[in-house]
Amino acid sequence: MTQMTKWRRHLHRFPECGFEVPLTADFIAKKLESFGIEVHRNIGQQGIVGVLCCGNGSSSIGLRADMDALFIHEENQFEHRSQHDGKMHACGHDGHSAMLLGAACHLAKEKNFNGNVYFIFQPDEEHGRGAQAMIDDGLFERFHIDAVYSLHNMPGLAEGHLSVRSGSLMASESSFEIIVSGIGSHAAMPHCSVDPIVTGSQIVLGLQTIVSRNLSTIAEKAVISICEFITNGTVNVIPSEVIIKGDCRCFTEDTLQKIEKNMERIVAGICQSAGAQYKFNLTNTFYPTINNAKITQHVIQAATKVIGSDKVDSNCLPLTISEDFSSMLRIKPGSYALLGNGTTSSGGCALHNSKYDFNDRILGIGAQYWVQLVHDQLT
Repeated sequence: MTQMTKWRRHLHRFPECGFEVPLTADFIAKKLESFGIEVHRNIGQQGIVGVLCCGNGSSSIGLRADMDALFIHEENQFEHRSQHDGKMHACGHDGHSAMLLGAACHLAKEKNFNGNVYFIFQPDEEHGRGAQAMIDDGLFERFHIDAVYSLHNMPGLAEGHLSVRSGSLMASESSFEIIVSGIGSHAAMPHCSVDPIVTGSQIVLGLQTIVSRNLSTIAEKAVISICEFITNGTVNVIPSEVIIKGDCRCFTEDTLQKIEKNMERIVAGICQSAGAQYKFNLTNTFYPTINNAKITQHVIQAATKVIGSDKVDSNCLPLTISEDFSSMLRIKPGSYALLGNGTTSSGGCALHNSKYDFNDRILGIGAQYWVQLVHDQLT
């Protein structure tokens, strides 16, 4: 625990963002090498894979932690606060890395399993690009990983409790932009215009019918949010253009395809009726995080052995937040679980908040969980 706390607080003091995590990656790689673990650097730019083999077994397991921080200025005043202005570990990736390092240290020392463990340290989770970058760089071709697992801290969940579910745990995230082009005019002569504000307003209302009228309320849960409505007009000028931007989330890729198809149908129909032109673009950033049922049972069993069945929620409610581990789950069977960061003090502070801090008291639980999972699957 003492070592993991030191590692975690060191990483917290020197946060790095996106793919630009050279100090973080080097710190982690050197720790793994000091444990006697084979290290592969620069996978998906700054990604690290540590390889630990024991016995003659061919089975393998991949354990993944994220390394990147956020572009947030930290308001905490404790000694290990961020030393990099405008950057902080506000999502607990410092803790995730420290827990996995702790498990790696223990497993390398004890070597009481039979098979191969791959310790995956990933950059740029926050922008949804890191997992795919490692995959595109041959993560699953270079390393023969049977199944992948990941763990994320969860403020608001009781300290040391674990939540998981089979199937969709977290939603996809897609951003969209709609450009409505009309004809501007003086505000005193609206008959001379093709008013993109009126047209855009109808589009905003029309998009709200997708969830309520085009998707199953039971099987196709989704959220569509309009977040920006931008014009090039002014106080007495009807604009010639409106830009509508927003965000949509859902729990299956089929649902996402339905949303995209219906969005463009609505936009095209309203613009045609108004005599306006449009451009529509939807960009998917995160896929739905979908846990494999069999692998999730391994998570539940390992967690139960470590913390007891009373602290394991094996069928938690799905969440509309997103996670780029989902890209790995599209390729390999795996499971993503949530470890309670606590409900009071800094442990209960929301993620992506300038006063957040990872709860060091759960470091040992996370590391024990990883070790137990390896023992259960590689014996």
